[in-house]
Amino acid sequence: MTDARKLPLSPEEVLPEESVFDVTLLDPVVLQRGGEELTLGKVNDRFVVCPAAGCSVAAVLAAIQAPDVRPSSILPNLLEIQVTPSDLDDLMQQARSAAAIAFASHVYQMYESPGTLLYPTDQITLQFAESLAAEQMHRIVAAAGLRILKLIAGVPKAFVFQVTASAPANPLKLANQLLQHPAILLAEPNVAVLRQPCYRPRESNYAQQWYLNHEGGADLVPGSHIFAEPAWNLTKGKRSITVAVADDGFDLEHPDLQSEGKIVAAVELQRGGIPLAKTSETHGTACARLITADETGKGMIGVAPGCALMPIGVGAFIEDQTIEQLCQWTIENGADVVCCGWSAAATYFPLSLRQRVALTQAATQGRDGRGCVLVFPAGNANRPLSGMVSEQDWPNQLLQGATRWLNGFAVHPDVITVAACTSLNHKSACSNWGPGISVAAPGGHAPPMYYAQQTGLVPTGPVCPPQLGRAIVLDEPTAATTTADAVHPALLGDTSAACAIVAGVAALVLSIHPDLTALQVRQILEQTADKILDPEPDAQLKLQLGHYDANRYSAAFGYGKVNAVKALQFAQQQITPLPLPQRWIQYSNSTPLDIPDGNPEGISSIIQITEAGSVQDIEVRIDIEHEFMGDLEVYLIPPWGTKVLLQSRAIGRLTSLKTTYSLETTLWLKTVLNHPVQGKWRLHIIDWVPENKGQLRNWQLDLGV
Repeated sequence: MTDARKLPLSPEEVLPEESVFDVTLLDPVVLQRGGEELTLGKVNDRFVVCPAAGCSVAAVLAAIQAPDVRPSSILPNLLEIQVTPSDLDDLMQQARSAAAIAFASHVYQMYESPGTLLYPTDQITLQFAESLAAEQMHRIVAAAGLRILKLIAGVPKAFVFQVTASAPANPLKLANQLLQHPAILLAEPNVAVLRQPCYRPRESNYAQQWYLNHEGGADLVPGSHIFAEPAWNLTKGKRSITVAVADDGFDLEHPDLQSEGKIVAAVELQRGGIPLAKTSETHGTACARLITADETGKGMIGVAPGCALMPIGVGAFIEDQTIEQLCQWTIENGADVVCCGWSAAATYFPLSLRQRVALTQAATQGRDGRGCVLVFPAGNANRPLSGMVSEQDWPNQLLQGATRWLNGFAVHPDVITVAACTSLNHKSACSNWGPGISVAAPGGHAPPMYYAQQTGLVPTGPVCPPQLGRAIVLDEPTAATTTADAVHPALLGDTSAACAIVAGVAALVLSIHPDLTALQVRQILEQTADKILDPEPDAQLKLQLGHYDANRYSAAFGYGKVNAVKALQFAQQQITPLPLPQRWIQYSNSTPLDIPDGNPEGISSIIQITEAGSVQDIEVRIDIEHEFMGDLEVYLIPPWGTKVLLQSRAIGRLTSLKTTYSLETTLWLKTVLNHPVQGKWRLHIIDWVPENKGQLRNWQLDLGV
């Protein structure tokens, strides 16, 4: 024993009383993690094992041959075995020699964090020097008894390996040994640690955002939220994923929308210019905040705060050209998700051919052929998406007798149509229903309403009693806000709020797996939705809509209430690792170039590559100085001539841009994969606005081939 120390523990917080243990830390070991060296000591009353392929827990216990061991699952393929300290060494030796056990290791505790136990797995991450040849790397890996599992996307020459039975040491010791090699930059064993409660933002109004995550309370039932907190442990959204919100107007100076690179390609389709909100226009800002509001520590937080926002202003009236312009803009400017929180102000509104074709083009041709994810609300009249209702008791007999209803946008086969449910997991009183609903999401408890051009917003008949539950709260409510005020910036309670929430979840899914098609995103949301039930008849029409048929489909909820963490976990499982580069090549151009002021022709800086091979990974590093970076667009043009947008004009008043674009951060770079590397690569910069000047100082191209 080189240095045995007793450390204070508080295991009572995470273990049953009978599991409280007296731990002596033996043989200090260094853990390489996050660029730091953390000192660990072995725990003397437990160890971990990975069962061999096809072996059960019973087979593992039989191999250990001890009557009083206590197994518990740490991970699906990692078991903790608690033992008497005096038996630890003998039982670990048995485990390491047993055919039913693929891997066995001590459990460790951190000196810097008493009470924190670390459980080594059979994985280790290595990053090699970029100059290291593939043949040398394979020799190192083979000598260490490692088997490659996957490439870490966006990090040059970084891989995850499995520690096999032929490895000369356990993962912690092996990492320290490998790090002595001059060609290895990083060696980190994968260790498991007890999870703390899920990520929870510090926004001042977050406690009111029950629809994201809650732990119960007045008018709240378990599972009526979207499980945002565990989803945020996986991602809070990536800036390379853009959500277009098409709506009436936007407050582009709202504090929730001010982070760097948040707003991209804003446009007013019908009025021209930038879609600024008027006094009476608040719906667009509310939906944008529900989806992408920044985490500022104040106010609220969006479902996907890390994603970019594309505000698209549409006027009070829509027609074929508006829909065509909307879809074309989203295709040309790289929108990933399109949230349209509106429908036609008509009981019966089939789409025209142009509108149907435009939506189909966006859903199939956007995102370089993967399709934009189009999200529409079901509507707020408590009527079928398509069907007949015998209307009665409307204000001023606005509708009377047999009336056909059709929401052409909601029944389009290429859109995700969202119904609303309440904080009690009931159908929202206002939510439209019927075949065509994809999923439901929290939408509050607003009463059924219909917007007629001649009368404005009116309640549908007959009168619907008030519904229990909570509203969707964006800001601190005041005396001026009421739950019936469906477009007030403080409170929402309709299917447009549910639509925005689902758009945010779709953006999180694409942040995890950007190569999914629009159809695949829809299928993931549907397959992972929670089957909430509402057995009570509808309060207004006395219809029972909240059950599921033999196909697991509900007229009220579609395939169920969206579950963010299940959707993200499912998307993660669909990821196919990229082919591993055999080597990296690096070229640069350090010749400064002045950027022509206000010249749409721009300038190009060339890198000539003479080596052969195909692109398997790519990084582009640039260094630009300019008096107003928001004037510039930056493109990479590979030898075959297809322009790849690296940087849009959405970076505002910055005067310096020193950054790296990779597959992880810049989705469109994936279009260069598997193409030949040989030829002229150009960095093309355009200054669209006169008066401010700047210079390209240098740029560098790193290619994995």
